[in-house]
Amino acid sequence: MTEDQDDRTGRDPAPAVTRSIRLLDLLAQRGTMTLTELAGGLSLAKSSTANLCLALEAADMVERVAQGYRLGRRTAELGGAYAAQFQQVREFYAVCDASPVLRHELVQVAMLDGADALYLARHEGNARVRLGTPLGSRLPAALSATGRALLMAYDDARVGELLADRVPFPKLTDNSPTDLSSLLERLADARERGWALDSEESYPGIVGVAVPLEPWAPGDPQLALGVGMAAAGTETARIERVATALKEAAAQLTNPFSDAAKRGPRTR
Repeated sequence: MTEDQDDRTGRDPAPAVTRSIRLLDLLAQRGTMTLTELAGGLSLAKSSTANLCLALEAADMVERVAQGYRLGRRTAELGGAYAAQFQQVREFYAVCDASPVLRHELVQVAMLDGADALYLARHEGNARVRLGTPLGSRLPAALSATGRALLMAYDDARVGELLADRVPFPKLTDNSPTDLSSLLERLADARERGWALDSEESYPGIVGVAVPLEPWAPGDPQLALGVGMAAAGTETARIERVATALKEAAAQLTNPFSDAAKRGPRTR
């Protein structure tokens, strides 16, 4: 099938835009790629792919390097602008800095995107831990503490619907749950405690603690606050101390005029 036939069959109203988005997705997933690799990934002629790259390069959406093409600085600006739309993300850094506990920790904000936790903001603190979750990266919601904190907002039936096409879950570590029943047990414990725990289930050697964050305004996404810590030497007392600090931060980041604030702390 030719490119024109493919466009007519799919009835794409803006094929150039669609192809550009697919090209950016490829670079986001794979990193730097040559023109030949991009053309193959898009199933396009090299000449068509080169034209897309030229247009995106002019807009700083991609940049040309010795190894090929990679994402441009404009994509980072857009990602930051997206996150900055939300009041809670804008205030997140100040709240972390003011916390005697969180100021020293690696704290992240994530939202649920399909079956994944998508990371929007990051407070480095002075922790030694450096997780592989830079802004815009994802982890399976079933395995990460932030993902589970996001899933806590749903009942078990809805969780099953959201994750139906991900079962069995990927086994990222020896501790990763692979079936839905194991996840639901962890979510039940999380709802009881008021915070989610990831005990080396998404990264070896990393313990995660996270709490849900109520949307600030109607239409805002459900967010979660999470901390990643080195498993070695991390005792239960520290985990609970961090969890308490996260809950306090979440309370500060909850709109005082929202229904959640009027209800007060949830009973679990």
